Amino acid sequence: MISFTEAQISAWLSPILWPFLRTLAVFTSAPIFSARAFPTRAKIALAFFVALATQASMPTTAVISVSDPGAMGAVVQQVGIGLAIGFAVRLVFASVELAGEVVGFQMGLNFAAFFDPAMNTQSSAVARFFGQMVSLLFVVMNGHLMVLMAINKSFTAFPVDQNFLVSLERMPLFRFGADIFASALWIALPMIGMLMFVNLALGIVSRIAPQMNIFAVGFPVTLVVGLIGITVTLPMLDQPFMALMERMLEVFGAT
Repeated sequence: MISFTEAQISAWLSPILWPFLRTLAVFTSAPIFSARAFPTRAKIALAFFVALATQASMPTTAVISVSDPGAMGAVVQQVGIGLAIGFAVRLVFASVELAGEVVGFQMGLNFAAFFDPAMNTQSSAVARFFGQMVSLLFVVMNGHLMVLMAINKSFTAFPVDQNFLVSLERMPLFRFGADIFASALWIALPMIGMLMFVNLALGIVSRIAPQMNIFAVGFPVTLVVGLIGITVTLPMLDQPFMALMERMLEVFGAT
């Protein structure tokens, strides 16, 4: 009769269980992976496959049994680190969407707001457009592979143990709040300058020809110039996107 001891079962399950929990937490919070169109069963299966496939390149981790008193601490650590990775990726998307909000405000299109089911808030048409574009960039430029690399490398930077507070201390996610606004302004700055120049020109025209209805003329001009600015600057969105992805994921040892 074949029998197994608890130590043997723990040695087999521990290298897969903890990476599986961390990967599943990433898929729960990261954009694209956490989409409602992505079935929950598929997320669980993909997380298990990723945890199984990364065993060859993963560093040796401590064996923590499920019945161990510190198992709950290990679960909290894996879920917390996985949610932090997904939150870092979400910040990249939020930066680009905020840039779209600023551009839409300058163009006068913020009144065209839609409900965003991903954030459960109202977002403008330009912000939704920028969000869709950055989602396409995320897939085309292998952003999903960067996330999987961050999961794998995070086990070197944050090995499996029961001390989640130490791992949280080494992840300065609170500093990324200012990066959202700085990066959004950086992305939207060319279009902001262009639209400010147009508004300045319209102001001069209104002073030269007071009889002209500047409100009737200004909105179409601002809208056309804004669309031209988006068309010109959109192909250059890949560089700031990759820079932001690398900056956010370098905390987890991905770069």
